[in-house]
Amino acid sequence: MTSQRILIAEQHLVLNPSGVVFWEEEEVLLISDVHLGKVTHFRKYGAAVPQEVILKNFEVLQDSLSLYKPKTICFLGDLFHSSLNKEWQLFETWVLKTPAKILLIAGNHDIISPVKYENLGISLVAELIWGPFLLTHYPEERAGLFNLSGHIHPAIRLSGKGRQSLRLPCFFKNKHQMILPAFGAFTGTHVLKKKGADEVYAIADAMVIKI
Repeated sequence: MTSQRILIAEQHLVLNPSGVVFWEEEEVLLISDVHLGKVTHFRKYGAAVPQEVILKNFEVLQDSLSLYKPKTICFLGDLFHSSLNKEWQLFETWVLKTPAKILLIAGNHDIISPVKYENLGISLVAELIWGPFLLTHYPEERAGLFNLSGHIHPAIRLSGKGRQSLRLPCFFKNKHQMILPAFGAFTGTHVLKKKGADEVYAIADAMVIKI
């Protein structure tokens, strides 16, 4: 895999093809829109989603932990897609084996009782100001802070000859914020248009490529 290392507010962030961001100075792993439980939710209503997709999220999470060995994991919202289902048991097992501190910034899909997270030692907050960064689920601008967020599931559309086009998930950065791609293996994307000084880091073939 080929990552991109960028500098924001004198802090070094590593953009990984899995969709995670590793903040080097604070040893924090930032992850957005995992949507655990979504596969089980859709399978319950008859969608033909392979069972293997459930385990894929946990495999990639574990690979990221092995690679970066973070002190803290911060989920930028929509960790779970909806109410409790059997994927919560897998999540509990994963948490108990994870040495890092875990934070969850609540997203619109995070409807599971905070007590369930507290019982696992996970702190649930609405937002977090950490150093020069404002960590939220929804993208926003706030004076004096650089916003790191999710929610949008950003993607970029690249056009080729004729009517050929390619849609790729991406890290979408402007002067005030960077929106992380959705981490979950079963999530959609929303195409954003690059304007002016926007920076787009697309994910393709296990590489992060600046467009």
